[in-house]
Amino acid sequence: MSIVALADIKEAQVRLQGIANRTSLIEFPGGSGEDNCRKLYLKLENQQPIGAFKLRGAYNKIASLTEEERRRGVVSYSSGNHAQGVAYAARALGVKAVIVMPNNAPAMKREATAALGAEIVLVGPGSDERMLRAQELAANYGYAIVPPYDDEKIIAGQGTIGLEILEDLPDVETVLVPVGGGGMISGIATAVKSSKPSVKVIGVEPEVAGDAQASLRAGKIVQYTAEQVTRTLADGLRTQSIGQANFEHIKRYVDDIVTVSEDAIRGAMQRLAADRRTVAEPSGAVAVAAFLFHREELPKTNMNVAVISGGNIEPSMLAELRS
Repeated sequence: MSIVALADIKEAQVRLQGIANRTSLIEFPGGSGEDNCRKLYLKLENQQPIGAFKLRGAYNKIASLTEEERRRGVVSYSSGNHAQGVAYAARALGVKAVIVMPNNAPAMKREATAALGAEIVLVGPGSDERMLRAQELAANYGYAIVPPYDDEKIIAGQGTIGLEILEDLPDVETVLVPVGGGGMISGIATAVKSSKPSVKVIGVEPEVAGDAQASLRAGKIVQYTAEQVTRTLADGLRTQSIGQANFEHIKRYVDDIVTVSEDAIRGAMQRLAADRRTVAEPSGAVAVAAFLFHREELPKTNMNVAVISGGNIEPSMLAELRS
């Protein structure tokens, strides 16, 4: 598996024009707390048409397929946001999409995926289970697989977030990125480190689903059980292990991975829910949780960016946070 180059990410940026939004970067009011010199900016991927960053990689992948591959259709596997990204991209390109989703995926994400025209196949909660079912469907029907993270085109598409951060905040010193399977952090880290090596790139994931941190520490991919990862509120980060391609990028470009508690995730969501622009689902709030509640584990830099990876939060959860 080759490492994605900066040129691949710039090519994806051109391909995504008119499809993915160029999302806002805003200062988080009060994010610095008592330490006023440490500013936090938010990269608002909740502004994408599907409410999450996943559209970038999904569209870049499907648009890169041959005409013959697109004619046969695509299959993917996802707990929610990648499912919507694939469904949206496939509809835009006139391609049939089949998505394998876990039966514990939030109803809101499942319904949104179906509303975009995708056919949904439900399986159990394990990420391996949905991947195997997708591979089975691809073998039986000739569909092209659009993986959620372990793919060079997916990585390049997500890397366009990093290019935008550097363009909008050239003085950025640290970028905090949520980590599930590792597609987004692989792309962002590649874009940032290839352009400005001095910038620190830190991954953030839930303590109870800390397989990426464990992998980075061990120097090899560590896999968690489905039972372990489903303990986190952050449904988009319940992958049981990071992808092989992603691990290669993480080893090369990521400075560290920190973990955050479930209370910290909820606390960050509550702070973010105070402003409708910054509403985040649990997975989208982890980077802010690290800055607010685990700051001693982060680089002591003044110009920091946290990626709000998605805002597809269940209405009942949002109402509870605001009560």
